[in-house]
Order: sequence, then C-alpha cells, then structure tokens
Amino acid sequence: MSSPSKLPIWLAAGLRTPFVKVDGPFMGLDAIALSVPVVQHMMGELVGTKPDFAVWGTVIPNLTWSNIAREVLMDAGVDATIPAYATVMACSTSMVGAFEAAGMIDGEARNLALVGGVEAMSKIQLGLGQPLSDWVRGFQRAKTFGQKAQHFVELKPSDARLYIPKVVNRTSGLSMGEHTEITAKEWKISRVEQDELALASHRGAVSGWDRGFFDDLIIPVTNPEGGETKRDNIPRKDTSLEKLAKLKPAFDRTSGKGTLTAGNSSSLTDGAAALWVGSETGMAKLPSGTPKARLVDFDIAAVDFRTEGLLMAPAYAVPRLLARNGLTYADIDLWEIHEAFAAQLAFHMKAWEDEGFLRDKVKVEPNFGAFPRDRVNPNGGSVALGHPFGATGARILSQAIKELVALKPGARAIVSICADGGQGTVALLQT
Repeated sequence: MSSPSKLPIWLAAGLRTPFVKVDGPFMGLDAIALSVPVVQHMMGELVGTKPDFAVWGTVIPNLTWSNIAREVLMDAGVDATIPAYATVMACSTSMVGAFEAAGMIDGEARNLALVGGVEAMSKIQLGLGQPLSDWVRGFQRAKTFGQKAQHFVELKPSDARLYIPKVVNRTSGLSMGEHTEITAKEWKISRVEQDELALASHRGAVSGWDRGFFDDLIIPVTNPEGGETKRDNIPRKDTSLEKLAKLKPAFDRTSGKGTLTAGNSSSLTDGAAALWVGSETGMAKLPSGTPKARLVDFDIAAVDFRTEGLLMAPAYAVPRLLARNGLTYADIDLWEIHEAFAAQLAFHMKAWEDEGFLRDKVKVEPNFGAFPRDRVNPNGGSVALGHPFGATGARILSQAIKELVALKPGARAIVSICADGGQGTVALLQT
C-alpha cells in the first residue's frame, strides 16, 4: 500500500523494559513512568547529539494527558527542544510510528527519530460513563440552588456508572479472543496446533534468555516499592503440551468447541519499548555496532472485519508486499510474526499456503513456494514474551533487527503485526 521515500531509511534496534504480566511488578507505574527509563537509556546512548523528533504511543487512553510523547520526554529530563507527537494504531502502534517517522526523515532537517510505545495495563484510569459525565456538566452549568436541586432529582441510578476500559472492539462488541475463536473455526485450526505453537514460543523465549540474546535489548526497571525487575516474567520454562492441554477455553466457554486458552493466547502485559529510525546520517549518531537494518518496504492493510476475520489483515499484506518486491517465501530468511494468539499465527500461515486464498482474495499469483515455518519467531513471540499493545511494534522490530544482522549479509526479514479493527502492518527489512 505504501513504501518509504527514495532516501534509504534504516531502523536500529533499541531498548525495552522487561515485559511482565498485568498486576505484577509494574502495577505502580503509569504509562509515562514506565516509558521514562527507556527514553533515558536510549538518549544516554547519544553523545553530544539528540534525535530530531520523537514518536510515542499508547493504546489505553488517559484523561491526564493528550500527547504522551511530549510528556514522556519532559519527565525523562531530556532536551525540551525535541519535538514529539503521539500516535496510536492498536497493537501496531509503535510499528506504524516507525513508518510515520520514516516518511518524515528527509536527510536534511530530520535524520534521526526516537520511536516507541508503552502499555501500563495495571494502572488504567477509570472514567465516568457518558450519562454521568453529561449530568456533571449540566450540574456545573446550573446557576441557582433550585436548578442544582432539580438536577439532583433528575439523576437516575442507572446513570451513575463508571466507564471501565475493556479489550473489546467497539463496532462488534466482541473481544479479540472471541473474534479469533470464530476465525480459528473457519480455518479449522485445532487446539493441538495452537498449543504446539504456544510451546514453541515459550521454548524460543526461554532459550533466548538462557543464551543472553535479550541482555542488550532490555533494561532493568525499579518499581515504586524499590524492587528491580530485570527480565520478562511470562516465558515458562516448565510448560509442556500436557500442561497446556489441561487449560480450559478462555473465550468460548459454552459451545464445547473453544480452543483458545490462557496458555495459547498472549497475556495482558505491562511494558515499554523503543527503536531508532533514521537516514545514514542519523545512524552515524548511534553507538558503533548498534544492530540496524534497512526498511526496504512496508504495508498497512485493513479488512472489513464484519465479514472477514478481525486479525486477518496481515494475511493480505504479506503476499502483496512480496509480490510488489518480486520475492518468494524462500527469499525471506527471518519471519517475526506477532502472536496475539497462537491460532492467529496458525491461520496466517495457513492462508499464505492456500493458493485459492492468495489468488481469489489477495489477488496475487500464488507462486511464493512453501512457507518456511522453521524460520518464524526464533526467540519467541508475543504468546511467551507478552503483548503491551503500544510497545509490541518496537519490541518486535528491535528483536527482528538483532536476529537479522546475525545472519548472512543481505539477509531479509518480514515483520508482521495484526491489530484490532481489522488492520495490520508489515515491514520488509534487509541488512
């Protein structure tokens, strides 16, 4: 759908906090406080210079700020002359932020951008429901005691409700898990296949931690009680297919056919992450040896989720991106695919292997070859690592970049994220 400017654009791996389960070590930190240490560490890498602008995003709203990017930079104590703006696109937030930054890099006034995102799901702000909000505004407008008294009389008990953010789609009223159950049934994705993919995700993440892969991608974070969190707390070394098989369905509990469980779905997660986006000149400002890859092309896609699976957009975007660049599956050395659910990963791969789907729905010739499942998420995906909505894009891009530079020169990666609202983002990277 879109591609970078002719100026070569590079993405460089950044830093993130550990990703931890909701109501865990970070429950005392809001989205700004959780972002600040990431920004401070990223800025600390630059000596005698600064980024030309910053992009930061979070998905869950908060009434105490409108531009979280600016507030994060101010609280981080960095140069106040750095322009910053907020962005949001559900689970693709910090990935689309990278695309936005890429489009703004001009090789002259703008050469380097700090891009990232955060989700503090343990510290969400509750609000007044709209009827109660309307009542309060009306009460404030009342000028006489009689008018205020009448306003009290008009208050209905049913109006006195709080608004509690929910992880559901506004249009459909269904959660992403409920939508994914529907799509999993349509694509005949079995419970066993989902559990196998979940196990592979955990094994990859645990192996990555044991090998030290994440050591230079993650910073320790001190929580309000004074404790320090140094690593992700979601990957399970002790999990197994037998343990996963014992878990009950999490979203379809009544039909007897539910296959999505807490074990094969990503967890509600707290965390923040960032990366660098820039020109060759911008990359020269980073420490020597910082892993980087060129953003060759990208795609932003959307489907009508009233008739199509809510998380199916990348199933369309990836083949179109490959076709536009004359590539096959075998030409891609690394696949980093966001795992909102193991089922979603499964039906994406199944769609990419379905010639009828590619020809009739995506409208591309199905000449991509066999899909290399052994090249997917080598150090674990979101099922094991966690999924702080606003941070996942920066996490997955940084992780992919580091993995990619360890391969042969000229290696390519596809990075893919599905997002609520029937949307998705895909990037083609090359060293």
